[in-house]
Amino acid sequence: MTLTGKVALVTGAGVGIGRAIAKACAREGAKVLVADFNAETGAETVAEIEAGGGTAAFFKADVSNEQHVADMVEFCVNTLGGLDVACNSAAVSRGSGPIHQFEKDVFDHTLEMCLTNTWLCQKYELAHMLQNGGGSVVNISSNASLKGQPYNTAYAAAKAGVNTLTKSSAAEYGSKGIRINAVSPGVIRTPGVEKYFQEQPKIAEGLMRSAVMNRLGEPEEIAEAVVFLLSDKASFITGQILSVDGGQTVR
Repeated sequence: MTLTGKVALVTGAGVGIGRAIAKACAREGAKVLVADFNAETGAETVAEIEAGGGTAAFFKADVSNEQHVADMVEFCVNTLGGLDVACNSAAVSRGSGPIHQFEKDVFDHTLEMCLTNTWLCQKYELAHMLQNGGGSVVNISSNASLKGQPYNTAYAAAKAGVNTLTKSSAAEYGSKGIRINAVSPGVIRTPGVEKYFQEQPKIAEGLMRSAVMNRLGEPEEIAEAVVFLLSDKASFITGQILSVDGGQTVR
């Protein structure tokens, strides 16, 4: 088990990719703090981890709120005994459409919930890791940040910011024993994506064919990449954006 003896913090861990990452960290031996703004789904993730023999705790947090983030990291350290690795997965995008009709407050909200929140999480995670002698962070990006995405420009721009944040942070903290990378998912079978497919079946057909492997990815496939980058098996890897997309970016 690659994370034995470590404490992991996973944001957005109540559903989908975040839940899969939290469960994978626990499977690999980490004690996991499950963070989400939905207490019900967060508790479900904790229950699934504990049913599998793992150790987990839940903290309710809106990670776009700086005080929530500070309290989250403090709770993790006090409750689980430290903070060694972290995955910043939480993101919310509630708007899409042509730029000339896009509302500024929706754009601002998307940046706050997809980029600023990641920066805030890093701020407090890295502060503890510096005191603890090192650590590893993985931010969750998106293939929208690499190729662009029409009518979803706020989200694509925010995730492009996550990529640059990741690279800049890696350059800043690499000499201090902290590695920082990002995973960029393609189209993944999450509850949100499945609901979108039900609403837009024609778009679903195209997205399913967008990967050269001609299928959707599964949350667990993202989780495996995250666990690898968090672990010491990736000890010489930092500042990288890893696409886990079935070859979508090369089509």
